[in-house]
Amino acid sequence: MNQIPSESTLNLEKERKEILNAFRGLMRASKDRNKEETKLIRKAFDVALDAHKEMRRKSGEPYIYHPIAVARICAVEMGLGPTSVICALLHDTVEDTHITLNDIEDLFGPEVRLIIDGLTKIPDVFDENTSIQAENFRKMILTISEDFRVVLIKLADRLHNMRTLGSMRSDKQLKIASETKFLYAPLAHRLGLYSVKTELEDLSMKYCESEAYIDIETKLEKTKEVRARFIRRFIAPVKQSLAHEGYVFDVKARTKSISSIWRKMNSKDIPFEEVFDVFAIRIIVDTPIELEKPDCWRIYSIVTDYYQPSTERLRDWISTPRANGYESLHTTVMSPQGKWVEVQIRSKRMDEIAEKGLAAHFRYKESANEDNKLDRWISEIRDLLESSDANAIDFVNDFKLNLFNEEIYVFTPKGELRVLPTGATILDFAYDIHTDIGASCIGAKVNNRLMPLSYEIQNGDQLEIITSSKQRPKDEWLRFVVTARAKSKIKSALNEERNLIAQDGKEILERKFKQFNLRMNSENIMFLEKHFGLPTITELYFRIAKGKIDLSKLREFEQLHGLFKTEKKPSKRKKKSIQDYESEFVSMDPKKATLRIGDDFQGFDYQMSKCCNPIPGDKVFGFISVSSGIKIHRFNCPNAVNMMSKMAYRCIKAGWKSDDMVERVAGIKIIGIDQFGLVNKITEIISNQININMKSISFETNDGVFEGRIKVLVYDTTHLEQLTSEFEQVEGVKRVVRWGEEASEFD
Repeated sequence: MNQIPSESTLNLEKERKEILNAFRGLMRASKDRNKEETKLIRKAFDVALDAHKEMRRKSGEPYIYHPIAVARICAVEMGLGPTSVICALLHDTVEDTHITLNDIEDLFGPEVRLIIDGLTKIPDVFDENTSIQAENFRKMILTISEDFRVVLIKLADRLHNMRTLGSMRSDKQLKIASETKFLYAPLAHRLGLYSVKTELEDLSMKYCESEAYIDIETKLEKTKEVRARFIRRFIAPVKQSLAHEGYVFDVKARTKSISSIWRKMNSKDIPFEEVFDVFAIRIIVDTPIELEKPDCWRIYSIVTDYYQPSTERLRDWISTPRANGYESLHTTVMSPQGKWVEVQIRSKRMDEIAEKGLAAHFRYKESANEDNKLDRWISEIRDLLESSDANAIDFVNDFKLNLFNEEIYVFTPKGELRVLPTGATILDFAYDIHTDIGASCIGAKVNNRLMPLSYEIQNGDQLEIITSSKQRPKDEWLRFVVTARAKSKIKSALNEERNLIAQDGKEILERKFKQFNLRMNSENIMFLEKHFGLPTITELYFRIAKGKIDLSKLREFEQLHGLFKTEKKPSKRKKKSIQDYESEFVSMDPKKATLRIGDDFQGFDYQMSKCCNPIPGDKVFGFISVSSGIKIHRFNCPNAVNMMSKMAYRCIKAGWKSDDMVERVAGIKIIGIDQFGLVNKITEIISNQININMKSISFETNDGVFEGRIKVLVYDTTHLEQLTSEFEQVEGVKRVVRWGEEASEFD
C-alpha cells in the first residue's frame, strides 16, 4: 500500500516546481550567452539554492526567490550580461551562508569573486546612527572604481527589496523607504537608470506618503480610459505620416510616475486635475547611428506639422547629451482639445540607453565619436574620494549634491563644450578644466564681460578663465562651488597649506621651549593641546604660527601646574614616584572608607576623570573635587603625582565591583608610518575582529608620520589590551598608547 504524501511534502514539492519555473523564466530572459556561460549560470543557481535551502524571507517564501528576482532585474531591466546574472544569484551567499570567497573563486573565477567581494563589503546602508549610514554609503560608492557592476547589482537588490517591502514591519518600511528615496533613487538617476529610479521613487512614496500615493493612484485609474482614447486620436495622423515616409518605428504612451505628479502638484501648488502633462508620447525610430540625428529632427518636423509646439519647452539632448548619457529630443505641443502633450523622439539605441543608463554604453563603445560618459563620471567620483580625511557625512552631502542636479552646457574660448551642474560657478568651471587653473583662477570673461569667481554661469555661456600666479585657494571658496571635483581639490589645497603653516608654528614653539629651559616632548605638547582645547597637534602649531596663542605664559603654566619637565638638574632630595604613592595606598587602614565603583557610595556622586578615562582593571583612586563630586583617576594618570603629593587629604581608596559590566570610554593613540589603506585596516579590526563599538576616530599625517586618536567603548582593561594588541600587529604601526580627553582640574 502506497503511503499518502503529507500536506507539508506536497507544499515543498509545489515550492520546488515554482522555484524551477522561476529559474527557467530567468534563463529565457537572459540573452547573449554561450554554452559555457549557460553552464555557469545553472551552476550558480544550484550553489545558491543549496546555500539558501533552509532560509526564508519575512513573507514566508523560500529565500532563493530573491536572488532569482535580482538576477532577472539585472538581465531584463538593466541589460546586464551573464557574469552579472551569476553574481546576482550568488550576491548573498558569502554574507549569509557557509560559502566563502575562496569557494566562489574556485567555482566561478576571480572576476566573479571580485564582484561578490564588493557586494559583501556593502552592508545595508540604513542605520540609526547617521554617521554610520553615511560611512556605509561611502563604502558602496568606493566599489564603483573596482567594478561598475557592483553598484548596479546592489541597485537591483534594493529594487526587489522595495517591491517586496509589504511583508516588513511598518517602522522598517518607513526607514528603508526613506533611505531609498534619499540615496538609491538619486544614484539610479545619475546612472541613467530612469525606469529603476522612477519605480524606487514611487515605491518610497507608497510608504512615506501613503495617503497622497493612494489618492493619485486612484485618480489615474479613474481617468485611464479617457487618456487611452485621447492618445489614440492624438497619435493616429502622426503614425500614418511616419509609415508613409517609410520609417520603422514604435509609438508608446507613458503615464508619468505618481511621485513625479506629486512633485509637480507641490512645486506649483495645484490639484491633480490641473497637472497638464500627466502622460508623454514616445516615438522610437529604428535607424542607423549615422542617421539618428537627421531622422529625429525629421520626425519632429512631422509632429509639428499637425500640432503647434511650445518654443520654450524644446529640449535638444541629441546634440548635447546629458552627463549620464541620456539622448532624446523633447517637445511639448498643443492638441486640438486644448491640452499640452509632451512628445519624446529618439532612436532605438537612445531608448536603450535611456532605459538602462550608462551600463548600456558598454554596447556602443566602439562608435568613433562616442564619449564614454561612464569613465568620466567615475573619474569625478575618484576626485571626490581623494580627500581621504573627509567626513563621511560631508562626503554623502557633496556626492548627493551632484546626483539630482540638472545640467547646463557652456563653452571654452575655443568652442569646446563642457557639461556642469546647474548652479555651477566660474570656479567650478576652472577646476573642471584643470586643478592648477582652478587654484590660480581670479575671475573670467563671460561672453566678453569680466565676472568674479562666484558668478553663477548660465546655459550657453562662453568663458575665458583669468589666472594669477599669486592666487591661492581660500576657505571662502567652499561656500560657492557646487561640484565634487572643485570641493575636493580646494579642501586638499587648504590642508596642504595649513600643514606648511603648522610647521612654522612648531619651530616657533621649539624656540620658546628652549628659551624657558623646558623640554620639548610629547607629554608637554599634549598638555598644551588639551589646555587650549584643541583637537589636534597640527591645530596647536597652526594657531601658534598665526599668533593666536600667547607663548609668553609658558613659564606661568609650569609654575602653576608643575607639569612641564625642565632641563634643570634634579635636586638631591628624592621625589616620591607613582609607585611610592601606590604602595602607601595599599598599606592604608582597610577600615577607612573605600569607594567601590558600581555601588552608591554613601550618597556621594562620582564620575570617571576625563584626563585618564579609567576602566575596570585599572588601579584607581578617588579625588574629592570642590564642585564635581568624586573623580576617579588611574594611578598612572598624568596628574596623579601632583594630586597625591599636594592634596593627599582629598584622595580616597577606590576599587571596582567584580560584576561591573558597564561599557566605558577609553582613548587610544596610535603613532606610525603612514601607508595606503592603514585607516581601513584599523577600523576593520574595531568593527569586525574585536567587535568593539567606536565612539570617535581622527587621523592626522605630517611628513609621512601619522597620529591617530580613537575613542572606544570597552568593559575592562583585558578588553582594551586585546584591541591594542591587534593594532600593534598592523604594518606601519610603531606605538599604541592610552590617552585622555583633557587635563584634570583640581576642583
